[in-house]
Amino acid sequence: MKADAPFGQPGYYFPAEWRKHRSTWLSWPHNQETWPGGINSIFDGYLQFVKEISIHELVSINVADEKMEREVRKMLGKKGVDLSQVVFYHHPTNDAWCRDHGPCFVTDSMGKKVIVNWGYNAWGEKYPPYELDNNIPRRVASSLGLELVAPGLVLEGGSIDCNGQGTLLTTTQCLLNPNRNSEITREVLEMNLMHYFGVKQVVWLEDGIAGDDTDGHIDTISRFINPSTIVTVMEDDPAEINYLPLRRNYELLKDTKLYNGAQVEIVILPMPDVRYNQGQRLPASYANFYICNGAVLVPTYNDPNDQRAISILQEQFQDRQVIGINCLEIIRGLGGLHCLCMQEPCSVPGDDLI
Repeated sequence: MKADAPFGQPGYYFPAEWRKHRSTWLSWPHNQETWPGGINSIFDGYLQFVKEISIHELVSINVADEKMEREVRKMLGKKGVDLSQVVFYHHPTNDAWCRDHGPCFVTDSMGKKVIVNWGYNAWGEKYPPYELDNNIPRRVASSLGLELVAPGLVLEGGSIDCNGQGTLLTTTQCLLNPNRNSEITREVLEMNLMHYFGVKQVVWLEDGIAGDDTDGHIDTISRFINPSTIVTVMEDDPAEINYLPLRRNYELLKDTKLYNGAQVEIVILPMPDVRYNQGQRLPASYANFYICNGAVLVPTYNDPNDQRAISILQEQFQDRQVIGINCLEIIRGLGGLHCLCMQEPCSVPGDDLI
């Protein structure tokens, strides 16, 4: 893919997730192979997720065609979702992970909303085919009448997290993995991140959690919750495989100063007990929460640490209700709530405050 914009031109700006959204985008789950043992059991949690978002903002859903739209409308109606809060787009997909294949909404130097068309290769060619997913940003841009820019690089939305004030958080395990952009240097990659996300600083953590087939996405380990605070997961059991990598990331965060020179504040989230499905370790994490306009939706796992994680986040998000969504079935697909959705910010600067 050819890059559209030289770095000599003004860059773009990626609003923090807690800024006001126009909509949340989803790609309706339909790929049976993604959930070994059956897809039907995921919908109780998934429909609750959609319902909670729709209370606070518009929900935009990619579906294959009119037939799928009718089926989804019926499911949402039975769950009590207000269908006036849902808009359907006939954009066929290979899978459900809209955070990674969906539209990356930014604003340009004039404040106009733009979609960045990062390339998508199913986390390093792991799950072909993925051509339909890779085409979703282009389809969304066409449907919404928005400009589309293409950096010419592979990048998934779950691999980065931004504070909206100059700092981007990511991992070396993912962004420097040769299965994404094999011939690019760290320096050139940072230039692209700064240009297209509107940041001045890239903070590199190292490895993600065991069971994560994305090669260490940041949204399962460490997240900004305001411009100066990061929540990060920690493992209490020294015998657990995640214990040392997560502590290493914590030490890196402790040494981090933000772009404005302030020391980052760190809030610790626990990890749930290890989960498996058909012998496969699952990447269960409380860090994979989603911040929508009036709520924070947190994956839960029928685990002793569920309420502890919710309470920690509620203390931090005093302007939003923190709600647990049971993800024991959803996590069988190796992703969680944040992986399933992508926020679309408000169009007009100044209207994006909660």
